[in-house]
Amino acid sequence: MISVLISIFTFVLIIVALFLILVVLAQRAKSDSGMAAMGGGMMESAFGPDTSNVLSRMTIRGAVVFFVVSFLVYLGYVHVRSHPTGAREALPNIPVSTAPASAPAAGPAATQPAAPVVSVPVTQAPDAAKTTTQSSPPPKSP
Repeated sequence: MISVLISIFTFVLIIVALFLILVVLAQRAKSDSGMAAMGGGMMESAFGPDTSNVLSRMTIRGAVVFFVVSFLVYLGYVHVRSHPTGAREALPNIPVSTAPASAPAAGPAATQPAAPVVSVPVTQAPDAAKTTTQSSPPPKSP
């Protein structure tokens, strides 16, 4: 259910973003006396002489809707991450075979000898308190 709402809100977010882009591009620049990009007075004939107020109100409302929908999408993703469903609750169980791996098929790699296994004995480090440095060899016993 949440994933469907996230998809719907994401679609609405994209539509609102495109609407905001168009509204911002349609606004008159402060230094521009006419709207050359929109065919001169076309916007004024559509919205009347109060065009700048209409477009600025649409921009503000569109921005508020954009941020609210963005926050709702964020909360939806937080809910999905914090409440995992059955498939995501645990790591998958992978069966492990205890039998040794089978010999590789005959081929160019099979003709080369395998690398020998080297075992290194592990010894404990000498205790620092028991070790002493001697300048002369130990005396011989009779």
